[in-house]
Amino acid sequence: MSIGNSPEEDRPSPPDPDLAAEAEPVEDDRPSIGRVLRQARIDAGLTVEDVSSSTRVRVPIVYAIEEDDFSRCGGDVYARGHVRTLARAVGLDPAVLVKQYDEAHGGRPAPTPAAPLFEAERIRPERRRPNWTAAMVAAIVAVVGFVGWTVFGRDDTGSAAKNVAEAPAPTPTGKPTTLRPTPPAPKPVEPSESAIAAVPQDKVTVKLTAIDDKSWISAKARDGKLLFDGLLLKGDSKTFQDDERLDLILGNAGAIELFVNGKKVEDEFAPGAVERLSYTKGDPQVG
Repeated sequence: MSIGNSPEEDRPSPPDPDLAAEAEPVEDDRPSIGRVLRQARIDAGLTVEDVSSSTRVRVPIVYAIEEDDFSRCGGDVYARGHVRTLARAVGLDPAVLVKQYDEAHGGRPAPTPAAPLFEAERIRPERRRPNWTAAMVAAIVAVVGFVGWTVFGRDDTGSAAKNVAEAPAPTPTGKPTTLRPTPPAPKPVEPSESAIAAVPQDKVTVKLTAIDDKSWISAKARDGKLLFDGLLLKGDSKTFQDDERLDLILGNAGAIELFVNGKKVEDEFAPGAVERLSYTKGDPQVG
């Protein structure tokens, strides 16, 4: 008689059919994100150009997303923002599609640590040419102010002397004659602040101010040089300037007040939306 396991006990047990069924991956029978967005756009009677114009997402990116190609979005953060923006434009619930995107791409992206974002890149100041336009405006304002002070100052002196000379003379009854008061001379007009701080016409100037909430921004010059990449806290402002063009990315565009070449951009950006903008010299317009 042998001591140990019997040959029957050494044989492997057959696999459990229930456990095998649970191990098999469950296929997602939901339509893809791109197919849902395209069908909703068609049902709404909109073209790709209409959606691009209302969301400011470029036409090639809209086409790529409708083909479930998110490689042109620039990362998961931007892809989620584009999906949310396009869903709102065609009348869908953005939360459902964003959740489906997260499930298909490894979950919601982890937040970026705050410490590196507050360290703004130190930009080496470039030597600028003399701004003759601003100098000419300042000289004209100074001349106008001096002339106005001279003219109105003399009028004030003459009016005071005239008032003293025309003092009420006593009448035979002993009562002074009542005279009408002389109206004061008008004050010289103060030059406006915009005339003094004129924006150079030979450059493109962009000013960003976070008015409602903090916003992540990125700014590049025409040659691709990174001017800034980080957080703009509520109440903070940044001004950028280049000879030809400035390229911007606004992470929370709805919280930003934007001035281009001294003029306020009246476009209403959605809170949480990601906007890619380019501006050149002249009137503000999206490049």
